Amino acid sequence: MYCDACGAPMSAEQQYCSKCGKQAGTAAPLMPPARNRLAGHLRLLGILWLALSAFRLLPGIVFLFAGPFWICFVPPEVRHMVFGFVGLFGTLFMILALLGFAAGWGLLERKPWARTLTIVLGVLSLFDVPFGTALGIYTLWVLLPARTEEEFRQLQRVA
Repeated sequence: MYCDACGAPMSAEQQYCSKCGKQAGTAAPLMPPARNRLAGHLRLLGILWLALSAFRLLPGIVFLFAGPFWICFVPPEVRHMVFGFVGLFGTLFMILALLGFAAGWGLLERKPWARTLTIVLGVLSLFDVPFGTALGIYTLWVLLPARTEEEFRQLQRVA
């Protein structure tokens, strides 16, 4: 027997679901209820954001920590400007990586702020060809439809 609200398995003696607290109905379905569209994609999306963020972390580390070592190969008259750009790009990569880690973790944990953060990062990732573009399109396809917000709230209540 399964809970007709969240799909958690229940024994015949239980009067309330141990996961969501709903009272057991008189006619409980034999199979768990069908999962909503979002549930199937949310885990994959969280893992992909964590993976892309790990790849964005690498150039951030290289620019910030290895940049000063190879800056000596740049002509002296532009060294100051190049050093500024290297630091800017390194900081940008690190910030995007940390935000991506937060978005991936938030999606996996179904945090209320994760959907909004991931949509914003998905739009920004559209310019990061090819992997960021693919992940941005997938993110927007999964999280932007109108019914997704209600499905996300239902998953938060179950978790």
